[in-house]
Amino acid sequence: MNAELWKNIEFAHPAFFWLLLLIPVMIWWTIKAGRKFQGSLQVSSLQGLKGLPVSWKVRFRPLLPALRIIAFTALVIALARPQTSNTSESIDSEGIDIVLSIDISGSMLAEDLRPNRMEAAKKTAMEFVDSRISDRIGLVIFSGESFTQCPITMDHTVLKQQIMQVRSGMLQDGTAIGMGLATAVDRLHSSKVKSKVIILLTDGVNNTGLVDPLTALEIAKAYKIKVYTVGVGTTGKAPFPTTMPDGSIQMQMTDVQIDEPLMKKIASETGGRYFRATDNASLQNIYHEIDKLERTKVEITSYRRFKEHFFPLAMIALACLLLEVVLRYTLFKRLP
Repeated sequence: MNAELWKNIEFAHPAFFWLLLLIPVMIWWTIKAGRKFQGSLQVSSLQGLKGLPVSWKVRFRPLLPALRIIAFTALVIALARPQTSNTSESIDSEGIDIVLSIDISGSMLAEDLRPNRMEAAKKTAMEFVDSRISDRIGLVIFSGESFTQCPITMDHTVLKQQIMQVRSGMLQDGTAIGMGLATAVDRLHSSKVKSKVIILLTDGVNNTGLVDPLTALEIAKAYKIKVYTVGVGTTGKAPFPTTMPDGSIQMQMTDVQIDEPLMKKIASETGGRYFRATDNASLQNIYHEIDKLERTKVEITSYRRFKEHFFPLAMIALACLLLEVVLRYTLFKRLP
């Protein structure tokens, strides 16, 4: 085992390391046993013995207890079961399919939201997309007619690009709430996921379109699609940019008309909720609230696999013990 591997080593049974406290006892016992076998001889002077050579057997005899201590240490570490682990995760996401259905009629240029209703709606929609990382989301735009700007997709980068390209005047003017809802339902009706959601945002009253809003509501109910409705606009009057005969732009105060009874009916009968956004902050809070209400179920299962590394240590311990036994009864065998 290399040094890099030991940095990631864990021990399954670290309590075995307490056995290492026996090593000083083993050293003491070895020294005591060695003295027991030493003989004694009384001489008048050691001067004549200083020049005598020391046998190699005497020099290397401490090798035997050293091998025994190494074997014991390796065995203790092996019993502690050194191991490395590898963790992997399995992510099971039960996503939600969502369609943003946004009104782009001319009235969305009113500036009671900054810089106007249209840009505020686009900004909060993109922030909402960023918060739904595991959901498929699509975009439908409507005014006097409706159009699928982006089918439901997991490619949120493309979706946000499509949201950024939305502008008033892309479709015939008017407010076809029924068409906007019906087209969003059409994007979701074939989806296989359990939870399907539409966020319908408008600032007006249905005044055109081939599909009546109540008919679109019945279709949404038939496909079990939940609809959250958002009415955008301040209470009373709102500043609206008007082009004058000389080509200049002037702000005129216009009445804010939102069919709240219809929006509430659509939301309540599909299991959703109706919200009213009177400024930028309230619009952001609405999307945050919807984000909390429609949480995606994500299950993360962790798998931890262990690789054992005790075998080399056990082999070292066995090799040291065998070597000690061989040396003790061959080269370092004591005479009777």
